[in-house]
Amino acid sequence: MIEVDRLSKRYGSVRAVRDVSFRVRAGDVVGFLGPNGAGKTTTLRILAGFLGATSGRALVAGRDVATDPMATRRSIGYMPEAYPLYPEMRAGEYLRFRAELKGVARRRRRGEVDRVLTLAGADDVISVPIGHLSKGYRQRVGLADALLGSPPLLILDEPTAGLDPNQIRDVRRLLRSLAPEHTVLLSTHILSEVERTCDRAIVIARGRLVAEGTLEEIRQRRRDSSTLELTVSGDGDRAIEIVREQPGVAGARSSSSAPGGPTDLIVDLASSADELDATDPAGGLAERIVRALTDGNIGVRRIAPARSSLEQVFSELTSDPEPPPASDGRPSPLPPPGDSTEEDEVSA
Repeated sequence: MIEVDRLSKRYGSVRAVRDVSFRVRAGDVVGFLGPNGAGKTTTLRILAGFLGATSGRALVAGRDVATDPMATRRSIGYMPEAYPLYPEMRAGEYLRFRAELKGVARRRRRGEVDRVLTLAGADDVISVPIGHLSKGYRQRVGLADALLGSPPLLILDEPTAGLDPNQIRDVRRLLRSLAPEHTVLLSTHILSEVERTCDRAIVIARGRLVAEGTLEEIRQRRRDSSTLELTVSGDGDRAIEIVREQPGVAGARSSSSAPGGPTDLIVDLASSADELDATDPAGGLAERIVRALTDGNIGVRRIAPARSSLEQVFSELTSDPEPPPASDGRPSPLPPPGDSTEEDEVSA
């Protein structure tokens, strides 16, 4: 549905987007992540045809955004973060006007407006002047506009900004219900929103792609080498004592347990643990821990490096002075902080 190849955008000497390449498959709900000023809004504006790229190419549904802008716009429902609305118009009146601009047949417009307002949870304000609406309801009207005409691709920039928690949950359910009839590219920095809504994620920092893939694939880019996770059966307190006695272990604690069931442990490794592993003929610290536990009649169900949370991974990927290359293997030297024209992003 979307193919972006080495896309770049300059504002004078500032490189807001630099050599970004990614693909979004039809029917996916994809989170487009990055800190403020990362280049997210600039990239989305280029895809939606509201900005020209300095270099590179972007295709939507097989059509080039730069050379065939009208055809690509017909395939896109775009919701910018700061949605431009006419405050003097009523919500239904405004959406009928937008439906006409988008080429929705006259006989279908009223029914289409009713449909998208219901989907967006704004059918109760159809006769209310937009200027009298709260920010949350304005966001809903903007989302309804993006849905007009059932475009195959929705590009949504911070769609839950200004919504209350109940409204955010409603929007999440709506976004999930739109696939596979719609492909959704969702820009946000609210990580819980991505985890509950998206199949895949794209992460950029300072205008450069730093990660792309499923959420699990992105989490696996960062493993906490200083911590192990264990699941044991038997006496959990005894298991903690045994683990703490092992050379190279700085501490151990229970993270969860159930009466008569398994116990999950978190094991913190000493700074010298890697050095100990390198010289240990038994095969490493993890193996020593397993051996000690089994010798103590404690069953070991699982042992693995601690999995980083999406928040930890996001923080590392977007704050590194030189993020690692993305999945395509290209180097990722960072340009100066970019996209100074992006509006401040507001979390819900």
